[in-house]
Amino acid sequence: MITKFSQLDLTKQYTYADYLTWQFNERVELIKGWVLKMSPAPSNKHQIISRNITGELYPSLKNTNCALYVAPFDVRLFNAKKSTTDNKVTTVVQPDICIICDKTKIEDRGCLGAPDFIIEIISKGNTKKEVETKFDLYEENGVKEYWIVQQGDETVTVFDLVKGKYKFRKIYSNDSLIPIKILKNFEINLKEVFEN
Repeated sequence: MITKFSQLDLTKQYTYADYLTWQFNERVELIKGWVLKMSPAPSNKHQIISRNITGELYPSLKNTNCALYVAPFDVRLFNAKKSTTDNKVTTVVQPDICIICDKTKIEDRGCLGAPDFIIEIISKGNTKKEVETKFDLYEENGVKEYWIVQQGDETVTVFDLVKGKYKFRKIYSNDSLIPIKILKNFEINLKEVFEN
């Protein structure tokens, strides 16, 4: 039984079945079997941004088939050719915010398959490699809309999935209104997101 992060062999690939047995406090993600240690607990500013976005999104989802989830929430991604059993799934991520419109993907342990919409809030602890890895991962798994929120300069970079590849939409800043494509006739005001 693994009770400390230091007991993991970081040269080895793991599965979701392994991940479920780990009993330590550090938060980790699995990217194609490789362990990625997550940043320490999010900063106050990170939490405020997450709360503000969630507050803006939640009312718009009440009369839809879509559901909103915030980290920590396991999202298991898998290659279409591979089995979805615990000992075959090798990618488990915890997006800051996600929306899932196919409720058959939701179960007690999280989401099995790609959410429709993911938001990652970038903190000082995030590396360029982490950001690039998540971008590629979400693209190849079919996440329809992906937002990268930069808390430092208070901008949001938006990508839309078009024919299996992310297309850069725009970098939004200040009090811009950002339309959410998966939610018709709905947009978020950045002034509200970065308030406080």
